[in-house]
Amino acid sequence: LRATCAFGLESIVANELRALGYENLLVDRGKVDFSGPLNALCRANMWLRCADRVLLIVGEFEARTFDELFDQTTALPWAEWLPEDAEFPVDGKSVKSQLYSVPACQGVAKKAVVEAMGRTYGRAKFEETGARYRIQVALLKDKVTLTLDTSGEGLHRRGYRDVSAPAPLRETLAAAMIYMSHWHPDFVLADPTCGSGTIPIEAALMGRNIAPGTMRSFDALKWPAVPRKSWTEALEEADDLAKPQQALNIIGSDISAEAIEMSRHHA
Repeated sequence: LRATCAFGLESIVANELRALGYENLLVDRGKVDFSGPLNALCRANMWLRCADRVLLIVGEFEARTFDELFDQTTALPWAEWLPEDAEFPVDGKSVKSQLYSVPACQGVAKKAVVEAMGRTYGRAKFEETGARYRIQVALLKDKVTLTLDTSGEGLHRRGYRDVSAPAPLRETLAAAMIYMSHWHPDFVLADPTCGSGTIPIEAALMGRNIAPGTMRSFDALKWPAVPRKSWTEALEEADDLAKPQQALNIIGSDISAEAIEMSRHHA
């Protein structure tokens, strides 16, 4: 699995993963790779406050030609994850690779996945009317990584902020700022320019140990390969560990009455 994040937040995300019990992490720019049982993708989506997405790594290999990209993508076990009716859009990016045309890489990867699924399901075309499995083909110095996005919408979308003030602060970055401040629930937290309330609300979630993913959905919730029981157990764990009665002293203020109204609405 891979937790992606903004540059500079890798160590915080790594600490979050260690707190969940995952070790042997591979930390790199903008990402932290980790492994675990199948429910690890459920728990990571439920608990990570500072990561952008949780990706499932389907395969990694070297490719310098489109034939190599096609053949090695086709060889991966796509049908183990994608059912026959899966919707599977393909995103792409390429950095310092011989295969520098991103649209071409996306097209080749899409054809390869269709070819691989066709061998399993015995058909040449797929309607793509079911659950979404967003595939990313990422090339870096001719190394190809193919992933499935388990999160869907970015993890900063907690589910509580439905209106926004100008220059909104992402929830993931707000949480990282609180981590880096070494704030503790026994301390006062004051945000004199709170805008739509992101920092105070993220602090309240952290102070009461409320998992940030409990109020939203994820693409992998609809994947047959991920048992519903795994999601139920992750949610039950989050409920058990929450501290709704934890006393907190969090203060938010702003010069804008409209911003304060948004803050109260979100809180």
